[in-house]
Amino acid sequence: MIRSSKSAVIFMQSPLWWRAIWGLAFWVALSLGVSTIGGAITRTSVSEWYQGLAKPSFTPPDWTFTAVWISLFLLMGVSAWLVWRRTGFADGAVPLACFAAQLALNLAWSILFFGFRLVDWALFELVVLWILVLMTTVAFYHVSRPAGLLLVPYLLWLFFAIALNASIWRLNAT
Repeated sequence: MIRSSKSAVIFMQSPLWWRAIWGLAFWVALSLGVSTIGGAITRTSVSEWYQGLAKPSFTPPDWTFTAVWISLFLLMGVSAWLVWRRTGFADGAVPLACFAAQLALNLAWSILFFGFRLVDWALFELVVLWILVLMTTVAFYHVSRPAGLLLVPYLLWLFFAIALNASIWRLNAT
């Protein structure tokens, strides 16, 4: 038991431990940063325009979106960190580029739906996002099984988001 404590203290003093901690902070901050920007865009329309839209019966309460998205962005950050820890940037270029691209598309959805109020274009973009997240999930899974599995809730939520976006588009078509 004493040896384990000594080993842990030595590891925590090593540059590798600090690199791991800073890496985790970077990936989580990147993910939550995108979430924060998307949330700011969403707030511009959610209280008036979005409330006035006809929505399907399966629309969750507004607070659900915040809770789910924060959880998903945290999982995304940890997932990317696991891949980065195993591969670094050079060897993980393809899966990490997929990750960065899906973050950009995630933000683009908020811009299309809430910023420009283009529900139809947002739906199309959401389908493309789902495909890219699936590709990221598979790429991450090949590098780190836990990293890939951490993205499964995101895929499931996006599937729900597609159904919700499609229903809102259909109910509000003029």
